Amino acid sequence: MKAEQDIFHKFLAQKDLRDTPQRELILDVFLKREEHVSAEQLYDIIKKRDPSIGQATVYRNLKLLSEAGLAREVDFGDGVTRYEHNYNHPHHDHLVCRGCGKMVEVVDSVIEELQKRVAEQYGFVLTDHALYLYGNCAECRKGHRSG
Repeated sequence: MKAEQDIFHKFLAQKDLRDTPQRELILDVFLKREEHVSAEQLYDIIKKRDPSIGQATVYRNLKLLSEAGLAREVDFGDGVTRYEHNYNHPHHDHLVCRGCGKMVEVVDSVIEELQKRVAEQYGFVLTDHALYLYGNCAECRKGHRSG
């Protein structure tokens, strides 16, 4: 967590932004969450610790964390932007259940190689990518729930 704090402090200094207790709290709470979290979910957690922090402050600081390379926005197709750790976390793709919303992170070297080959085939050099695979998890199929 120290490395992430250092990165954020340097980023704020480069942007000529002050490091505030509110920013430190948002960074700390975000870094301690391992799941994908929406701005609203993070705000609900933070306001219990410091009710003076507004929702807009949480939104703005999540954007700063993304710009600093510490967070990544993810969109599972349900209209809710979520954030996940980006720094020092291996690239992964996502399986998303249309029935219950369950999300599984997938790391697969074969998929990664295929994505690179497809990009090269079309004359692209990948700089970033996101792969979301949608379907129904085993539990939803058992319960005959589908999205």
